[in-house]
Formats: sequence, structure tokens, C-alpha cells
Amino acid sequence: MTLPGIFFSAFLIGFSGAMVPGPVLVYAITSSSKRGFWAGPLLVLGHGILEGLLLILLVLGFAKFLSHELFNGIIALAGAVVLVFMGIGMIREARTASLNVKTDAPVSSLHPVPAGILISISNPFWIIWWATIGLNFLSLSRAYGNLGILTFFSGHLLSDLSWYSLISALVTFGRKLISDQIYRGILVGCALALLGFGVYFGLTGINILFL
Repeated sequence: MTLPGIFFSAFLIGFSGAMVPGPVLVYAITSSSKRGFWAGPLLVLGHGILEGLLLILLVLGFAKFLSHELFNGIIALAGAVVLVFMGIGMIREARTASLNVKTDAPVSSLHPVPAGILISISNPFWIIWWATIGLNFLSLSRAYGNLGILTFFSGHLLSDLSWYSLISALVTFGRKLISDQIYRGILVGCALALLGFGVYFGLTGINILFL
């Protein structure tokens, strides 16, 4: 596969992870409604920092740990705790939340950059994606050395940036069409989604470690 082929393939297949409904998408919607358009790109920045560090570890031989059941089980349980606390916090915010936020008012307890890191690492399916699709692309791109790895990573990250920038734009510029009551309902729905993902990840971790 050529370098352009690696780039465009990584870009297209990257949507297999970016577009799947999950906790990152939920946070992107809620954060964009309060912080505006840049919440999406900042969320991807945090996500990209984590993936860049993971990519370095994979190149250094960390790949064998991704398929280890103990590692995946611990990640799943830790992720469950993070998502449950986020869901509870979001429900509390929903009681008084408003889209008419003053520019000097605090809009979120967690900045999108660290949120992108925490939510991504809390998702065991993110690990699974890298342990399967990601590793296959890494093996292809390594034939071109560091340039090939950078080409793969750039294409992959661009798919995340494109998707979550679109989500942020839709939420930000559509806020005038949404009342505070509807917005609070959306927040509660998103919070319940996070709690649901947390419970699911927790059960996944228990199943891996103890059953």
C-alpha cells in the first residue's frame, strides 16, 4: 500500500471508531452546547494526545498488553467508575442548566482536553479498536518507517477531527432552536447514556476478571 493509500484508508476506517455512538460523542454534544464550537476540536486534541502516547508505546512493543485479559478488565472497571461519576455530575447540572451562558461564567467542570483523555481511556472498545484495526494499520505503515507511521496517524486523527467538529458545529449553531427545557431533557438523556455505558463497561470488566 502506498503512503497516500495508507492516509486515505486510515481516514476512512477511522470513522469506524469516531462515528460509533459512545461516551465521547455524548460528551461532545453536551460540552459543545456550553462551550461552543471549539469543544469538539479540543476534545479531539485530548483524544489525540492519548492516542499519540499509545502509538509510541505500541511501536516500543506494548502491543502484547492490549490483548491481555487482566489489562482489559481493569480498564473496563476503571472506565465504568469514570463514566458513572460523569453521568451523576451531568444530572446535577441539568437541574439548572441553560443555553444562555454568560461568556465569563464557568461552563463545565471538566475541560474538553482532559475529558478527551479520560473518556477515551475509560472505553474498553477503544483499546479493542487499537488491538485489532489499529495494529493492522501500524504494521502496514511501518514499512515506510516513521513517515509511514505519521501518515497513518494523521489520517486517523483527521477522521476524528472532521466528525467531532461537525457535531460541535451542529450543536453550536442550532442552539437558538432549542429551549432550556429541551436542553435540560437532552442533558438528562445524555447523562443516562453515560450511566448506561458505565454499567455496561462495569459488567464487561467483571465478566473478564471474575467469570
